[in-house]
Amino acid sequence: MDRRKALMQMGMSLGYVVAVPTFVSILQGCADKKEEAWKPTFFTAEQGSTLVHVVDSILPKTDTPSASEVNVHVFLDGFAGNVMDAKQQGDFKNTLDAMAQSALAKSNKKEVAELTQEDVEPVVRQFLEAKGKENAFAKKIRELTIWGYKCNEYVGEKVLAYLPVPGEYIACESVEKLTKGKAWSI
Repeated sequence: MDRRKALMQMGMSLGYVVAVPTFVSILQGCADKKEEAWKPTFFTAEQGSTLVHVVDSILPKTDTPSASEVNVHVFLDGFAGNVMDAKQQGDFKNTLDAMAQSALAKSNKKEVAELTQEDVEPVVRQFLEAKGKENAFAKKIRELTIWGYKCNEYVGEKVLAYLPVPGEYIACESVEKLTKGKAWSI
């Protein structure tokens, strides 16, 4: 084999190795981006649907985004599956199932997928106001929802008062004036 021909073939091979992935990424970049629906990893699909309605009942959309818009339900799904112990996981699932069954009974619907925010919201309120141990984990879900919301990057930077690099120290001004009435982001 001729050395010149071998060098030329090696150069062409290297060119193909570099060019093909670049060309493929350009073609994939032009494809329509389809938003994938969230699929729970720890909860069942029905429990995940209920969880979305529950977190939106706790923190609905106002002038700030709702809990599901900043993916608090995704955070709770991962947190429950990876951090909670088995008893808490069972309590979480049982509470979501009880909320779904109560909402189905009150709305006269057959499937959890048919439930709307308006169906679940009064049930969440009822669970949170109930006294006793049977609905105690509903309060824990509320605490986790608020925690997940406040720890979210979007909420921390856009909703709460955020200063990435602390600037000057202003000692004689009110907090209301400095933060425009917002709580500080951690």
